[in-house]
Amino acid sequence: MKKTILLSAMFLGSLAFAQKQAPVVGGDRDVHGCKGSAGYTYSQIKNDCVRVFEQKIKLKEVGSDKSYTTMTAVIFSKDMKRAEIFIPDGNAKSIILAREGKSKVWKSGSYIKESYVLVPYKKTGYQIKKDDVVIYQ
Repeated sequence: MKKTILLSAMFLGSLAFAQKQAPVVGGDRDVHGCKGSAGYTYSQIKNDCVRVFEQKIKLKEVGSDKSYTTMTAVIFSKDMKRAEIFIPDGNAKSIILAREGKSKVWKSGSYIKESYVLVPYKKTGYQIKKDDVVIYQ
């Protein structure tokens, strides 16, 4: 009798365990409704979900000691006074840089530890510097 009760309990326990649903692919929306598994992240400037790898201005990592390289994107506000960069290593999903006056340099605010700067590079490109070291171009 004890064996029957024990086997029944094990059977019912295994049924209960099997009923747990697997996570739904694409069901990983963040607080803004962006699906990370589909490559979307929230853009503060566009106020919408974007795919970093689909943006017009893409920059490649420079001088990495890793066995792979990463890329980032730059999104400008319509008035070109703010630029949003997506740094994979950072704690934040993106960092907003601001341009002062007619300067052609966008700088991060004092709200983050590292100092990021976006500067024009050659005729059509940009560089991102972290603490005065070029990390993307």
